Amino acid sequence: MKTSDEGSSQGGWIGATSGRHENLPIVGVVLILCLVAGLHLAFWSLLEPRATAAAVDGKLPSVSYNRFAKSSSANLEVPETRIRADLTAIAKQAKAVRTYGSTKGLERVPEIAAELGLAVTLGIWIDKDEARNEREIETALDLARRNSNVTRLVVGNETVFRREHTGAQIAAIVRRVKRDSPVPVATADHWKTFLDHPELVDAVDQVFAHIIPYWEGYSRKSAVKGSFALHDRLRAAYPGKKIVIGEFGWPSAGHNFERAVPGPFSQARLLRDFVAEANVLGIDYNIVEAIDQPEKLFEGNVGPYWGIFDASLRPKFAWTGPLVDADYWKAAFVAILIGSLFSLSVLALPGPTVSQAAVLAGADHLVGDWCAGVQIYWHDHYLLHGEVITFVIALPLLGLLAPIVLFRVRELTAVALGSKPTRLLNLSSPVLNARLPKVSVHVPAYREPPEMLLRTIDSVARLDYPDFECVVVINNTPDPAFWEPIERRCRQLGPRFKFVCVLNLEGFKAAALRVALAETVSDAEIIGVIDADYVVDPQWLKDLVPRFADPKVGLIQAPQDHRDGCRSSIHAAMNAEYAGFFDIGMVERNEVNAIIVHGTMCLIRRTAMDAAGGWSSDTICEDSDLGLTILELGWRAHYTNRRYGWGLLPQDYLAFKTQRARWAAGAVQIVKKHWRRFLPGGSLLDHDQKREFAFGWLSWFGSEIVAVAAALFNLIWMPFVVFQVVAIPDPLLLLPSIAAFLVSLLHFVSAYRTRVAVPYLQMFGAMVVFMSVQWTVASAAFRAAFPARETYFHRTRKGGSGIAHARFAAIPEAVFGALLVAGGLTVFLTNTYRLLGTDLFGAILIIQSLPFLSAVGVAGLELLSEARKYKSDPLD
Repeated sequence: MKTSDEGSSQGGWIGATSGRHENLPIVGVVLILCLVAGLHLAFWSLLEPRATAAAVDGKLPSVSYNRFAKSSSANLEVPETRIRADLTAIAKQAKAVRTYGSTKGLERVPEIAAELGLAVTLGIWIDKDEARNEREIETALDLARRNSNVTRLVVGNETVFRREHTGAQIAAIVRRVKRDSPVPVATADHWKTFLDHPELVDAVDQVFAHIIPYWEGYSRKSAVKGSFALHDRLRAAYPGKKIVIGEFGWPSAGHNFERAVPGPFSQARLLRDFVAEANVLGIDYNIVEAIDQPEKLFEGNVGPYWGIFDASLRPKFAWTGPLVDADYWKAAFVAILIGSLFSLSVLALPGPTVSQAAVLAGADHLVGDWCAGVQIYWHDHYLLHGEVITFVIALPLLGLLAPIVLFRVRELTAVALGSKPTRLLNLSSPVLNARLPKVSVHVPAYREPPEMLLRTIDSVARLDYPDFECVVVINNTPDPAFWEPIERRCRQLGPRFKFVCVLNLEGFKAAALRVALAETVSDAEIIGVIDADYVVDPQWLKDLVPRFADPKVGLIQAPQDHRDGCRSSIHAAMNAEYAGFFDIGMVERNEVNAIIVHGTMCLIRRTAMDAAGGWSSDTICEDSDLGLTILELGWRAHYTNRRYGWGLLPQDYLAFKTQRARWAAGAVQIVKKHWRRFLPGGSLLDHDQKREFAFGWLSWFGSEIVAVAAALFNLIWMPFVVFQVVAIPDPLLLLPSIAAFLVSLLHFVSAYRTRVAVPYLQMFGAMVVFMSVQWTVASAAFRAAFPARETYFHRTRKGGSGIAHARFAAIPEAVFGALLVAGGLTVFLTNTYRLLGTDLFGAILIIQSLPFLSAVGVAGLELLSEARKYKSDPLD
């Protein structure tokens, strides 16, 4: 018997998997894995970067050589040995070098360059330090007089553009240098500076204009043409004046700038095309720059990558012939190898379908691609300062995220693409001639409303089973108003119902269950446990106890369900969220005999319980602890998704969060207690059971801890990104977080539509409620990982007519959610040049705010609903 308010869910599935999915034999699985690996290889082959560009024969006319860093201390000088090694490499590729200063060791450049046959465009660094400016000018003039390979002097570098001096001031300095210089004198600045300051053009012998298409935001395809167009504008504005492109270049790595996307191939193609066309047009130019400068971070994370040589003086590309990536197939090998190794786990699945095996292997190979991306990044980038910190923190978090995502993909494919579950109890086929052993039903209670507990006891009395008893234990409840009505009802129901009231009992619920076990008749073979709020179906024992005819079965679990889901929209969402676990997660875990035992609606063989040591108080999830111990001893467990009992939902959202915190803390306690039994030989658990428990824990509280840690780290990192104090985060580290969110979203929606019979709106509510406890689970699990100073055990309030508190139930979540949203919006609004990495970082901050905002939304809706209720009925 079940009344209409006792829950409508019967465990029926909508869109359930059917027989159309055929299981593959092991040979078929191997063929699928080989096919996916072959497709992965073909994918890398199709995407191999090959390009042609104009051939450049001979040496470049000039390249920038700058070993002067703005962040260098005043006394730091470039060693002569370093200059000689640099110029020796450059001399093989260029006819001249341009320097940016004439002191701090760079005064040695003209002499060493002369020995190597290099001409020098000698720079004079000008800034706001007048004493230093004077040293630069005097040194440069002296070097020009003493070294015939100095062909011109360049006064300042973008000094007007940086607003360190006015155009008139630089013009005056240029005129002063010209009076004493034996060679032509110019000043170097952004091309538009010369259009805006004709006084500079009047003062110089040559216009030394910086035309850098990357900083103009040009795409690679339009960069060369656009740069020559800017050169033509200068030539048209100042006819008769020599126009030199003082800087032209493109970075080989780093962030995008508007439409400009750096990369090794784009750098090579663009420079070769530019040089070839400039040579034909007879344009004088200087390539920026000769050698990568890893310390040049003031330009963001493109700063280190402008060189045509890397920091180790290796040429980045060839100037003739096809452009190829010599390390491409090394990365492909890493991707395919890791993907193939990961995909071997598909072989452990019991008869996967074709689509299931293919999708799982594909996901594994995508992880291999990401690992190859990390290897490429590590090889092609200079990890300095902020990038080192980012990688040190991000890679371990992403390393944990990968197995979590793969586990969710595995569960998703099992539900949506896999075969129909085979181990669910087939209740339509009764066990013939089965014994009906005596069952002792235990009902522990602590300060429970009497009317609720009376309804539970009455439902037990209606059980259609010939031989059972019921032991009701009320512990630590001194107020007679709570236990006297229960005692009277047990007396009225006869000797099968035992009532025990115990005060000052230590050990939480487990202690009460030990008391119940001590009061159990000696011939009871099966122990049934239900919570004090559960109304049970009369067929519960009659249907399930016969399954213990198999002597290897140690326990049988039926799902939790609730009869008050219609109380409010929040309670409906809570109920749907619970249903998801019992119709999805528990069904899949049951396939490998790895269910989680819950302390209600479970039946346990007494000998299995005794062998496992009974109820233990060293964790606060005594039910899951005992269930795992029973499985570790080699017993079988069974699960049915048919509902046989309906309890009450937590009274309010705070009670829901308190319950979830207790579960999370208890799970961590169980991990601490049982981890040694997961080692080889530590227990009778098989590989599948160990994997299911380990990844189940990781996917639940492990993923929440990782998510919260990542959110906190990104909040701390956000100001550094906004103010560009450190390098901009690379998409390589950002895309996995977005992918994980999308996989989780797809996993939730697909699994619910396949297995959980709830409307779309209720499914959405379940998703919001599920996300809303991220902080609760993460904080409880984190605290439980350390030596306990608190018990974490709090009774879950049930059965009340309203919320039992007046305060907002999501204050920490509101703070973190607001900070994440504010941070994300700040990142978006300050990203003037639409840097991809910055936009992705902002998107991740918004995504990470969703669980926190979900908690705020649920708590706020609860308070709003309560306020409306009291407003409509002020006397209630």
